[in-house]
Amino acid sequence: MRDSAGIPGDAEAAGGSPKPPRSRRRRLLRWIALGLALLVLCGAAVGWWLYRKLDGNITEDTSAAAELERYERERPTHAAGGSQNILLIGSDSRSGKENARYGQDGGTERSDTAILLHLPADRRSATAVSIPRDLMTRIPACLTENGSRTAERLAQFNWAYQWGGAACTIRTVEKLTGIRIDHHMVVDFGGFKRMVNAVGGVEVCLKEPISDPEAKLKLPAGRQTLHGEQALGFVRARYSLGNGSDTERMARQQQFLGSLVRKVQSNGVLLNPGRLYPLLDAATSSLTTDPGLASLRDLYELVRGIRDIPTEQVKFLTVPRRPYVADPNRDELVQPAAAQLFERLRADRPVTVAPQAAETERAPQTARTAGGGVPSAAPQGTGSAPTPVPTFTGTTADAADCR
Repeated sequence: MRDSAGIPGDAEAAGGSPKPPRSRRRRLLRWIALGLALLVLCGAAVGWWLYRKLDGNITEDTSAAAELERYERERPTHAAGGSQNILLIGSDSRSGKENARYGQDGGTERSDTAILLHLPADRRSATAVSIPRDLMTRIPACLTENGSRTAERLAQFNWAYQWGGAACTIRTVEKLTGIRIDHHMVVDFGGFKRMVNAVGGVEVCLKEPISDPEAKLKLPAGRQTLHGEQALGFVRARYSLGNGSDTERMARQQQFLGSLVRKVQSNGVLLNPGRLYPLLDAATSSLTTDPGLASLRDLYELVRGIRDIPTEQVKFLTVPRRPYVADPNRDELVQPAAAQLFERLRADRPVTVAPQAAETERAPQTARTAGGGVPSAAPQGTGSAPTPVPTFTGTTADAADCR
């Protein structure tokens, strides 16, 4: 049967295939739209749940914030221009099931690792300064866990954390350096291992084999990828590696952190959701921070500002130190090198690092002129001596690469 135009009736379209009724097409479009809306809502719900989970992982250190507020008048002023100084503290706490295996919990903890991270206002570089645990320094009167207060005294640096936790350590660093600490982060043994495992391990290069029963570490020489327990042993080992000094241990920690920076910046982590989420989960659940960093948003803003820093501009060094004159098993600052370093950080001026020259390996660590002794040029016609730009013994994140 044909209509007046000679086209087959509504049972078949001109192409010969059945044409669904308009009402059916509308219902199909509505179901598709509803399905897409449900997917968006589910995605948003999952995203919100993940955000809340990660955000809730972070432990906020309100007690340290209250103690620092008490001493606000004596603290250094905030740096101008947007630079930030963050104190990274590695706790040797034995409390909790995960940390108990490393020794008996005596109810106290010390900081085996303390790193002052300086982020300049332009965020084009980062400088991480290790502070030796055995450095002799003035520790102020601090509030202890039981509510009493210690007396100010000269002692090795890591006692500050045992006596008064993060607040006491921050005040000690500020008195030592004159640098305002804007934020702090504390991580323990278990948290460190989880973060290393979350990025799939960290690569280091060993010049010789390592056999350290105390650190539970046995590794051949050459290129190695270290995971949780091995990585912890590598950065903690002291007496059975090299000359047994804390200076060598800090050098290994800096080498390891440089490799970790490269790994986190690589596409294998930041662009891989399967690795990025475990890293965020491990990092947030491992951190105790000041209120200013105690949210996922705050941490994201911090990371966003530094994630594109070239590895050759991520610098590691140890504060200039030498054996303490009264006890060679302790350290003291080398002056004027230490003062020069602290002044440059306070003023947000660039810090130049270079490997220690072979001929000075046994000499005390000092600041040198840049370029192996080439000083900055003095203004013409002034007749004044040139002002040298100090170069400090250290390394960069790209130098930690295995070649």
